[in-house]
Amino acid sequence: MDETARTEQPPTPRGVRRRDVLVGGGGAALGALATWAGLRVDAPADSGAAPSDAAPDGGTTAPAVYRGDLTEPWQGEHQAGIVTPPQGFATLTAYDLRDGVDALRLERLMRIWTDDVSRLAEGRPGLTDTEPELAAHPARLTITVGLGPGAFDRTGLEAQRPAWLAQLPPYPIDALEDAWTGGDLMVQVCGEDPSTVAHAARYLAKEAADLASVRWAQHGFRNAAGQVPASLTFRNQFGQLDGSSNLQGEEGEHVWITDPDAPAWLRGGTTMVVRRIHMNLDKWDELDRVGREVIVGRRLGDGAPLTGGDEFTSPDLAAVNELGFPAIDAAAHIRRARTDDPTQRILRRPYSYEAAPSVIPSDTGQIFIAFQADLEHQFLPVQARLAELDLLNQWTTPIGSAVFAIPRGVRQGEFLAQDLFP
Repeated sequence: MDETARTEQPPTPRGVRRRDVLVGGGGAALGALATWAGLRVDAPADSGAAPSDAAPDGGTTAPAVYRGDLTEPWQGEHQAGIVTPPQGFATLTAYDLRDGVDALRLERLMRIWTDDVSRLAEGRPGLTDTEPELAAHPARLTITVGLGPGAFDRTGLEAQRPAWLAQLPPYPIDALEDAWTGGDLMVQVCGEDPSTVAHAARYLAKEAADLASVRWAQHGFRNAAGQVPASLTFRNQFGQLDGSSNLQGEEGEHVWITDPDAPAWLRGGTTMVVRRIHMNLDKWDELDRVGREVIVGRRLGDGAPLTGGDEFTSPDLAAVNELGFPAIDAAAHIRRARTDDPTQRILRRPYSYEAAPSVIPSDTGQIFIAFQADLEHQFLPVQARLAELDLLNQWTTPIGSAVFAIPRGVRQGEFLAQDLFP
């Protein structure tokens, strides 16, 4: 991003409040809404830098490639950050609405956040950004906004709340903590640069401070851009390839809500489940490689099922070994997660977390994120099977859980969840 682009929108002086700028001048703000446009750069931009000098030990390092100007479109039929190829870093923040926040004030927050998304996703600072330089390199930044049950129950919008929007049923494997559970609103910020992600998440939280308080925030990571080939499946902190049977370019019918009876604000949206799952790495370390593969039902090296083939080969669940026992254990993870109903597939978009690095016992796990068009038909049956019987449950414990409705995308001149408000 060149210097001209960074200074195109000078920051509002500290003495000017955002609500005075965006909400107080209603006519001007609505006029600005109509001028928004998306931008996408599909290929990494070469900074033109010369190859690096020799390293002190006589070796050489590869020339740096600038990717900070890469953007993802924020406008469209669907929100970004769902079927978008996962970025390296994520912050998910859940909010509780403050007492007295009604539908009108919630609408005001949606307008403010829409303007924020439009700017930050394009590498421009927000209207009242006090650190505007931190917004100059978007690095594929996406921001996804969701609504929890309280967004409806606490604002007089109960009639608009979908029947399925509620906390998940209790499962015997759960040990949920309030610190990681629930929320009236949710903002998922993803990008290839942790500094950009941190700045965007904090700025959005500051913008919402008068209307909502942070309930929980979760920071996740995958492989940073360029560290592994893009074609490789993400590995979780158990060393497993995570998502071998995930949706691949076939998300449409499985992810997006198209039911004509669904409310207008939700058609083109989706449902989101967030589960914080603690992974007992210290206990996992006690297992040998064969034991780990039996528990999962796949080879750790290449992710292939124990019945052979490669990572994307369908497991032969009827196969038996030389002793006549199932080649894939009856309680192996891939057997319990598998469904014979092709309409029950979900889109998984997980991130790892590490709360206390280099500590024993480890506080490490996964922020499990799932998107699906029909929560009750797609997610709940599979989760019930896993909770009932799954060898992996001995090493994993869900400690947080939340469900959100993700409104449809924003078109030019609109704001988030616009159809929700009278």
